[in-house]
Amino acid sequence: MKLADILKDSNYKLSQFAIAEIEQLEQTITLKATKNGDVPYTVCLVRQKAIKLTPEEAIRQLYLRVLSDRLHYPLSRIQVEYGVNFGREVKRADILVMDKDRPNTVYMLVELKKPKLKDGKDQLRSYCNATGAPIAVWTNGDQISYYHV
Repeated sequence: MKLADILKDSNYKLSQFAIAEIEQLEQTITLKATKNGDVPYTVCLVRQKAIKLTPEEAIRQLYLRVLSDRLHYPLSRIQVEYGVNFGREVKRADILVMDKDRPNTVYMLVELKKPKLKDGKDQLRSYCNATGAPIAVWTNGDQISYYHV
């Protein structure tokens, strides 16, 4: 199965990823038969378990490859779906990279959920304020924005 098929009805794009990165992920896709048809799955690089490959998850898995392969962050420092506390409410940040010298301190936040930059930017700002992360990245697979607090 091709990632383009998974993303076809979404606002996510693949333009910021290398062809090799896309092909690597496509090679890991397995299909699970359900009563609604075949559903694509892959094994998450960080969680090391099979997960449903939604458009957002495809971009997350590709960006995990960017962080580990291109930017050389060890997977041991990366967390996904990290709980960020807002009083009694807990929201989930898509990807976090922990500080190399302080493993319980957030170094970088990556947000993938919002195809519109303004929505994602507001969410990133609130996550950075809550965690103290000095670096934030927003991407939808096509556009990318970097922020330094």
